[in-house]
Amino acid sequence: MQKNILTKEHIENLKDSPEQLFSFIKSENNGRLFYLLNRLGKLSYNFDEQPLLYALKYEDPKVRYLTVKNLAKLSKFSLLNIYKKILRDDTSANVRREAVSAIGRLRNPKTITFLIELLQDSDPEIIMQAIRGLLIFKNNELVSEELKKLENHPNEIIQDVIRKEFYSQTIKKTNIKHVDFPEFLKNKIVCGDVQKIMKYVPDESVHLTFTSPPYYNARDYSIYQSYKQYLDFLENTFKEVHRITKEGRFFVLNTSPIIIPRVSRQHSSKRYPIPYDIHPLLVRMGWEFIDDIIWIKPEASVKNRNAGFLQHRKPLGYKANSRTEMVMVYRKKTDKLIDWNIRQYDWNTVKNSKVNEEYETSNIWEIDPVFDRTHSAVFPIELCNRVIKFYSYKNDLVFDPFAGSGTFGKAALKLERYFFLTEQNKRYFNRIKENIGENKDIFYKEFKKEKQLN
Repeated sequence: MQKNILTKEHIENLKDSPEQLFSFIKSENNGRLFYLLNRLGKLSYNFDEQPLLYALKYEDPKVRYLTVKNLAKLSKFSLLNIYKKILRDDTSANVRREAVSAIGRLRNPKTITFLIELLQDSDPEIIMQAIRGLLIFKNNELVSEELKKLENHPNEIIQDVIRKEFYSQTIKKTNIKHVDFPEFLKNKIVCGDVQKIMKYVPDESVHLTFTSPPYYNARDYSIYQSYKQYLDFLENTFKEVHRITKEGRFFVLNTSPIIIPRVSRQHSSKRYPIPYDIHPLLVRMGWEFIDDIIWIKPEASVKNRNAGFLQHRKPLGYKANSRTEMVMVYRKKTDKLIDWNIRQYDWNTVKNSKVNEEYETSNIWEIDPVFDRTHSAVFPIELCNRVIKFYSYKNDLVFDPFAGSGTFGKAALKLERYFFLTEQNKRYFNRIKENIGENKDIFYKEFKKEKQLN
């Protein structure tokens, strides 16, 4: 056997012979030792741990980390003091974390006191591993009491784990199944104030919302007294979107920073970072951040901010041309995993909704903008197609609260989803009628506050 080849058979022979394994660990370089430790596989309870204990003396933290990981497979309580020593003396955070994991895998009530002590560690990952080990004894009164103290821990992930385990979120129950929605919302387009309209939409009616809110005072249809008033409007709107969204389903928001032109040459223009100011508001109201997708447009299609710098080339005067918009993906916060949402559908729906064609694998989406004779800022149909395919199932209800020219509804029809659209501007409402068309399955309505949607 060539020395540089470490076969599966060779590894099995080493596992069966403590003497050979000890010799290998003492004599081999870090690379081959790392390779071995990464491929030891399952270890029997009778495995002699002495060669591995020697490997804990190596300077390379990767070797020590894999050694602890292999020792943990033995689930031997006799190794507890070894793990305690690692936690006390080892300088590698990863090795220390793996030692806590090994203690948790012992599943021994005698480890409870020590694991509780580790809840005071300065490393949140150490605390998380200690929590995992203690949750096995969740019904123990002392364990339950100590874990509940972490509800207000500074680390938000620790908070989420404790709240899920002991104060599980309860989503307001409705009589509507997860895959169903109120019939009166099916393929309906309503002209009116979206905040007033949504008050008539029952809780948990919508499977997906995708929208681009009005620009802040950058178009003739969007006039607000202040930027704060604009953000307050969006916050109140998206709180209602959250209420009407089904548990664990998605909200996709398309925004970008916006420039308000300067009043005169003696004043500066002002650029508002809308996506970044909206984000904390969404998180506070119960949306969980999932993805940031960058929509890139050709440079020729965007406003040129670079002309002045092109001429004078003076530092401080550089302004980049804005080719991107943000497509921010959020999920209604829930203790349930996405698999739960998927399991609510029958197999045929899941099969027929699969994205079988080629798709964009990264968060960089290069899509050309489109222009409309009536609306100055419209969704490209390709952008709508992607969002609908990736974040909904066939026959779902998808919602756009600022429908504009209605492209999202048009895409929904083509992809066999039902849409619910609202638009306040009467001119755009009429454009939607032209864009989507009149047929018996589509309902156009002008909202009157004294009347319900249906």
